[in-house]
Amino acid sequence: MRTRLRKINTALPGLLFGIIGFGVIFQVVGWFLVTDKADYSIGLWVGVLTAIFMAFHMAVTLNSAVERDVKGAQAAATRQNIIRYLVVVIILGILMMTRIGNPLAAFAGIMGLKLSAYLQPLLAKWFHEPDNMKTE
Repeated sequence: MRTRLRKINTALPGLLFGIIGFGVIFQVVGWFLVTDKADYSIGLWVGVLTAIFMAFHMAVTLNSAVERDVKGAQAAATRQNIIRYLVVVIILGILMMTRIGNPLAAFAGIMGLKLSAYLQPLLAKWFHEPDNMKTE
């Protein structure tokens, strides 16, 4: 599975691991802080799934952009970026109107993508440490 993800983008497995990891951390922390646990959990995991979609979409967009000339790549990347953010706005709007899940928790789940992206170089070093450097 990891090799299939690496074929799409080499950073994608670490990014997805970070998104899910932050989702679990937010779930545990939220379990102690919120009163409506079901509402929070639904919102959070809708946000995590949205972040996973965004990560895949960005990886595919980057792959297609590098095969184009500069103007075409900029136009395609901008168009795909707008689509990605429209999806986020629509999902948060649906959560606000239907009250199925907490939209703030969903936003926290989506921000797991940002946190994972910022920590991805650190996670990559941690996961790819050579065997001769490990301590026992």
